[in-house]
Amino acid sequence: MTAATALALNNKQILLGVSGGIAAYKSAEIVRRLQELGASVRVIMTDGACEFITPLTLQALSGHPVHRQLLDEQAEAGMGHIELARWADLLLIAPATADLIAELAQGSAANLLTAVALATPARIAVAPAMNQQMWAHPASQQNIDMLAARGVAVLGPEAGIQACGDVGLGRLLAPEAIADGCAALFASGALQGRRVVITAGPTREPLDPVRYISNHSSGKMGYALTTAALEAGASVTLISGPVNLTAPAGAQLVAVDSAAQMHDAALEHGAGCELFIAAAAVADYRPLLCAEQKIKKQGELITLELTKNPDIVAAVTALATPPAVTIGFAAETEQLEQHARAKLVAKRLTAIVANNVARSDIGFNSDDNEVTLYSADSATRFDKRGKSQLARDLIARFAELVETASAP
Repeated sequence: MTAATALALNNKQILLGVSGGIAAYKSAEIVRRLQELGASVRVIMTDGACEFITPLTLQALSGHPVHRQLLDEQAEAGMGHIELARWADLLLIAPATADLIAELAQGSAANLLTAVALATPARIAVAPAMNQQMWAHPASQQNIDMLAARGVAVLGPEAGIQACGDVGLGRLLAPEAIADGCAALFASGALQGRRVVITAGPTREPLDPVRYISNHSSGKMGYALTTAALEAGASVTLISGPVNLTAPAGAQLVAVDSAAQMHDAALEHGAGCELFIAAAAVADYRPLLCAEQKIKKQGELITLELTKNPDIVAAVTALATPPAVTIGFAAETEQLEQHARAKLVAKRLTAIVANNVARSDIGFNSDDNEVTLYSADSATRFDKRGKSQLARDLIARFAELVETASAP
């Protein structure tokens, strides 16, 4: 297993679907291999899979209850399949039997696994496992071709002796090979060789030596975008305010505290880059004066005089050599499109990502987000999903904008 494979799977959320074939016993080792490489794994089992390996085995290995029922009384609103679909960065079905592959090809949602496959915005991979004659049958080949045409990754099968005694193609790939195949799915190469600068997190504007003005930004979205850009092959500089997150391996971290520091770092690193993503939640104002000593309690009221901070994104787009593509973020509580489009024009952005932070289930400190990407002539909505998956979806779109901007 290569270091690149381990990096690609670190902190990924992989939903493993296990269907009913003899190769289901290998799913235990698949869980273990993915976890060893840093992935968080949850498991869905079909009824047939439970005939070959017990749910308790996979629960013990994954550390999470195994999911089996389409409607889950313990899940939010009883819609467990939707929650699982949003949670996953990747839906891996291993083993994928001939019957399960046929159901997927036809768009069936008759059980939890196939329903999740229809509902997830995440990438899907299948690792076929069946008798060699079943695999060679034109119906199976047609079904696999249909899935591949929809963007489903097909991992295997491999040739060898099968449980029935036949020899030929149809065996489930080894768990190590499946892990390698999963890792490769996160490396798109869409930004290969491109220089990307990303701002993330909040800024802190000091009032005195112990107090500051800030906001609720966790930095999760900016850090997820950094990971996604690295997976896409970019050289990434991450300019980060104070957060409780570890910078993704491979990124150049520039740690800052205040808006002024982030402004200076953005101008230094943003000049001439090919993609600038302003995901940070920068304080609009700072105290006019920072007290040298701790401000003491002084009665019922205290007045603070604030002055405007420099507009980082506007300053970056005004550089002599501005980024080829500049993406802004608009965290709004009302009139989302109106405010976002006003910023798009005023700051001369290529596009802007807008989300409603008045909602408690998305945005600041949440693991999920729901956004709309606005450009001068389009609006693309990304429904609610995990921030890691959303980051990959956004980076794929940003890569298209970079490609267009760099075209002769």
